[in-house]
Amino acid sequence: MSTPNIHGIIGYTVTPFSAHGEGLDLEALGRSIDRMIDAGVHAIAPLGSTGEGAYLSDAEWEQVSEFSIRHVARRVPTIVSVSDLTTAKAIRRARFAEARGADVVMVLPASYWKLGEAEILAHYQAIGDSIGVPIMLYNNPATSGIDMSVELILKIFHSVENVTLVKESTGDIQRMHKLQLLGEGQVPFYNGCNPLALEAFAAGARGWCTAAANLIPQLNLDLYQAMRDNDLERARTLFYRQLPLLEFILKGGLPATVKAGLELTGLAAGEPRRPVFPLAQAARQQLQGLLHQLA
Repeated sequence: MSTPNIHGIIGYTVTPFSAHGEGLDLEALGRSIDRMIDAGVHAIAPLGSTGEGAYLSDAEWEQVSEFSIRHVARRVPTIVSVSDLTTAKAIRRARFAEARGADVVMVLPASYWKLGEAEILAHYQAIGDSIGVPIMLYNNPATSGIDMSVELILKIFHSVENVTLVKESTGDIQRMHKLQLLGEGQVPFYNGCNPLALEAFAAGARGWCTAAANLIPQLNLDLYQAMRDNDLERARTLFYRQLPLLEFILKGGLPATVKAGLELTGLAAGEPRRPVFPLAQAARQQLQGLLHQLA
């Protein structure tokens, strides 16, 4: 299977809402996508944790998926998160995204009941058998409740033809080293934990999936370029300059912090959808200070 050359900074979009998290604001979504692409990000990823995909109705999910793919218009690759509790619904979403032109679909196994390895493998196999585009396997136990071992990830990678990319978000740098070692350098993996960006690139990550690209895309891009240039001194300087904001985003929750940051930089994206609260005033002030320092 031909896999797009996904690399570099992958910008995760929010899903902008009108007042109080009600209707979609697709105009604001388009502006946020343009901001990141104009800055130079290498791919756009809608409907993940940052995009509140789990909080959307089926109709809303389809609207955001279709709009995002159409608006990106192949300027960069589009990676659409199609994760759902059931295999059947994940397949429907994957087929929908593929039909609209997604370059890759991302799958996070999530379940109310704890899944065994055979069930996880079968989930990916069923989705893979139903579509013809590449799948990015996503490991994030903090949100899914399922932690896939490196051995299981490699088993899925070698068993499901179109699982060709891996996003690792456990926050454990040793997972990435182990993927690189046991995968013999043949598994394209991507960092999904902001505070690990520097170490992840050093471990061989091909890209950094980050919501921070909504707010500080140039710093993210400069870090990636410094690592590509093997300029470790510059990379360390760039990383530690942005680290306080990266940690703030993670600690404060992606939808709340990024939406507040977008508003502070002139793009109103509405509030997160309940039960998630918007960023409190004291935290907004702290965020404003961090953004001011990086301006």
